[in-house]
Amino acid sequence: MQYRILVEQDEDGVFVAECPALPGCVSQGKTRDEAIANIKEAIEGYLQSLKKHKEPIPPSIEEELVEISP
Repeated sequence: MQYRILVEQDEDGVFVAECPALPGCVSQGKTRDEAIANIKEAIEGYLQSLKKHKEPIPPSIEEELVEISP
């Protein structure tokens, strides 16, 4: 499965990653790569918790980029 994540650097230089499809699924890291690795772990844990509690698993998001001419 694939989930879209957002990664932003905060005012302290920490990278914060979140998964919009999974409310409250947020992680962070000192580097962008560390934040991405951490959010992957957070997503896996989130999905395991949903399965354990027999909650529905949100579908993965398919996304495409389009280029617009100025």
